[in-house]
Amino acid sequence: MFLDTSTLYLIATLVAAMLGLMLLHFGRQEGIAALNWWGAAYLLGAAAVALWTLAGPRLGEPWSSALNAFGVIACGLVWSAAQVFHGRDPNWLGLGAGAAVWLVAVFALPSDNTMLRVTIGAAIIACYAALTAMELLAERRKSMQKHWPSMLVPLLHGLVLMLPVVIGDVMATDDKPFEHSIWAALFAVELVLYAIGTVFVIFMLVSERTVRAHKAAASIDPLTGLFNRRGFSEVTTRMIAREAQAGRPVAVLIFDIDHFKSINDRFGHPAGDEILKLFSSVITHSLRITDLCGRIGGEEFAALLPCSIEEAVIAAERVRVAFATSGIAVDDAPVETTVSIGVAGGPAGIDLDVLLAAADTALYQAKRAGRNRIQTATEEPLSLDATRRLVAAQATLPRKPNVVRRAPGTVSELQV
Repeated sequence: MFLDTSTLYLIATLVAAMLGLMLLHFGRQEGIAALNWWGAAYLLGAAAVALWTLAGPRLGEPWSSALNAFGVIACGLVWSAAQVFHGRDPNWLGLGAGAAVWLVAVFALPSDNTMLRVTIGAAIIACYAALTAMELLAERRKSMQKHWPSMLVPLLHGLVLMLPVVIGDVMATDDKPFEHSIWAALFAVELVLYAIGTVFVIFMLVSERTVRAHKAAASIDPLTGLFNRRGFSEVTTRMIAREAQAGRPVAVLIFDIDHFKSINDRFGHPAGDEILKLFSSVITHSLRITDLCGRIGGEEFAALLPCSIEEAVIAAERVRVAFATSGIAVDDAPVETTVSIGVAGGPAGIDLDVLLAAADTALYQAKRAGRNRIQTATEEPLSLDATRRLVAAQATLPRKPNVVRRAPGTVSELQV
């Protein structure tokens, strides 16, 4: 026995209301505005279905159909929530346009033309579903394979929503109106499935954003906004691999702010923090957008440049001059802002650790030579793989005999 249509709509109302309350709870708990929008959409949709189911028969047409304007607004809120989730302002005109079109259709069309009104309403809701899918598609265009459910669910909703309406329109009979047909029952079932599926997509998106935020927090230095050592290592390793495929060299710069301890001792740690933020700004504005920068120690910074060592030295000089002429002062007392820089370059595919070690050696040579200067690595470093291959090749060579020489007059040379 098939459930009564009114019963199905009441079930849909309860499910939507519970999901809406859950979304509002998590939205307030996590401070995510989009969850509040989604929760409001579910609650408004639940209220619209409940009003239409319980009060609609008493009101009669066209006021019964006019109640569905609240449901149309709820669908617009789902679209607006997707916009808010991705950092955009909601489209207020678009949010209210669907309800306005529905009310015009309700009061302008003849009261006995129920199927046409139903078709128009379904088309409006399908349009909002398509807009929601497009919003998610625009945000996820670079990773569609991983996030296809976030686009597929609203698209399927629009398709499934229109299908029973169109079929019901074709197969409608005079003695059985649409709202009491099997297609109306299927529409109620689809509402429940869509509500649950959409919440699944919402929590998938929120969970992924949370993971990205934690990952970014683990990779970014909170004071300067640059990569920390871990983040710098991850992104530069990928860049080295990418440049290696094209056969291009890379270079590393290591910066160390001169006499930074004395700045902390004279002016305090807040002033030292300002110096660190100033230097991070100098690096960001002096290097190219394709160069990767990070804070890898207390007052030590590093940058990976996809270029030759000669070009890297020119870039290092820009940073040195810009920092030395920054003219910062604390309590009217000028602060000397100079930096020592070590530069090392290597061929395509060189290991990051080897490159950093060579640049670090050059940095300490610059500091021993008087600071406020640039020092390049004296020799091009070998990659770890090349070193391993060299050691392995030497191990396969035939060993020369070790000769133990005896005193004259004893047994002749003994080979070991």
